Amino acid sequence: MNILLVGAGGREHALAWKLAQSPHCTKVFVAPGNAGTAQIATNLPIGISDFDAIGKACISHNIKLVIVGPEEPLVKGIVDFFNANTALQHIQMIGPNKKAAQMEGSKSFAKAFMNRHHIPTAVYKKFDSNNYAEGLTYIQQHSLPVVLKADGLAAGKGVLICHNHIEALAEYELMIQQNKFGAAGNTLIVEAFLTGIEMSVFALTDGEHYVMLPEAKDYKKVGEGDTGLNTGGMGAISPVPFLTDELQSKIRTQIVIPTIDGLKQDNIDYKGVLFIGLIIEDGSPKVIEYNCRFGDPETEVVIPRIKNDLIELFNALHEKRLHEVVIEVNPQTAAAVVAVSGGYPGSYTKQQPIAGLNDLQASESLIFHAGTALSSDGSVETNGGRVLVATSFGKDINEAVQKSTEALSHISFEGINFRTDIGYEFY
Repeated sequence: MNILLVGAGGREHALAWKLAQSPHCTKVFVAPGNAGTAQIATNLPIGISDFDAIGKACISHNIKLVIVGPEEPLVKGIVDFFNANTALQHIQMIGPNKKAAQMEGSKSFAKAFMNRHHIPTAVYKKFDSNNYAEGLTYIQQHSLPVVLKADGLAAGKGVLICHNHIEALAEYELMIQQNKFGAAGNTLIVEAFLTGIEMSVFALTDGEHYVMLPEAKDYKKVGEGDTGLNTGGMGAISPVPFLTDELQSKIRTQIVIPTIDGLKQDNIDYKGVLFIGLIIEDGSPKVIEYNCRFGDPETEVVIPRIKNDLIELFNALHEKRLHEVVIEVNPQTAAAVVAVSGGYPGSYTKQQPIAGLNDLQASESLIFHAGTALSSDGSVETNGGRVLVATSFGKDINEAVQKSTEALSHISFEGINFRTDIGYEFY
């Protein structure tokens, strides 16, 4: 079958790489894709939220399966668009509809869902312009640190951890009164700060059944030792060393199963990937957030560990046969290290030539493109903050990370930066 992937990052390159290995795959298209996906698929110059153009491309290229990578088109209703169009209804869509995508698209929707279904999470309250004054009092009396989250999608920047009340009140005013995050922050939630260690789990669900995919832990801080500014992700590891059988059981019984059951009880037809960000506090899991798609850079370690044919998994989801599926996983450790542009996550330049990619053709490491493009002469150049992701397998985290950093040491572009200590606390 012909397949269309929507997106342009490292997540989409990893998915395209895996899909292309399936005997069920005839051809992979990526909209808009990057220089890496161009090597194994056909890129289409279409924006991720241009539903009309995506639909027309599906018809002209006889697409049978669409996988939506980023959250924005899901939250905006790409699945609903396809389902409402008689010429597109036959196409399998991997991703939840607009209502279900509110699990990521609205923090207050997700928090109310968790409270309703007794899923452990941080205590919170919701505020907007209508109860603004009440929020001021609530923040002044809140223990520190206090967390402010924009309700809507804010490109990964809508979460603020404030360590004093003056800062928290100022940010609260900026979000609601001054539109710091635009419409995404006109409603916000104020919640308690949770201490512990974070991890991510991924369930594939058909709305009735689910299977668990490999777990991961990502690293958001730009600097070694988890210092500096937050980013979209500087690397990830899988499996997670502290995931014991006991903790895994708690995650399933206290979080995953109540979430799947809660969606059914609320008549929310959720089909696709359910990505749950967790914090483990004194051996107990609590939900930080839900996401309605694969994570990035977590996908770059999760997907390479899955031995199953990805198209067969998605077919089982479409046919509601996930309960018949057994996920087969590579037991080795995978580590992804992200190479970013100089200045990221602040301002950075694009269109910097990338050298050394051809030197890695015989490397054990997988090189996934995240923010790259082809220049007019066909060479690869930078096109984003996160540029490349090196994924390697090893007998342990240290070995896998060393292989990935060694691979990236052969690549150069202006201001290249990457962490050499991903997974450092487990060495």
